[in-house]
Amino acid sequence: MIDSYEFGVIVINGKRYSSDVILYPDRVKDDWWRKEGHALCIDDLENVIEEKPDVIVVGIGNPGLMRVLPETEKHIKSQGIKLVIQSTKEACKTYNQLSCSQKVIALLHLTC
Repeated sequence: MIDSYEFGVIVINGKRYSSDVILYPDRVKDDWWRKEGHALCIDDLENVIEEKPDVIVVGIGNPGLMRVLPETEKHIKSQGIKLVIQSTKEACKTYNQLSCSQKVIALLHLTC
């Protein structure tokens, strides 16, 4: 459960993180960095896809400067996984709503 988010900081299950995270149903990867900085590539998703989530929620930053490459979006959808791309603030809300009833993984860029 995401307790709170503000630019550069997220609190998940009472623990504070100040770097980009991948939030799995049972753990948090708190040293997440993408191959191409502000672009989400297929290579960035290897472990995420293996988890076979129902939904991947991508938080593209506060003002939304991170982008999901078209081929990445196509790859996710080809695996039968629903993709939600939102500002990180909205992505946090979406994750909390969906995680009660579906297997959701959130990839959250905390700043730009």
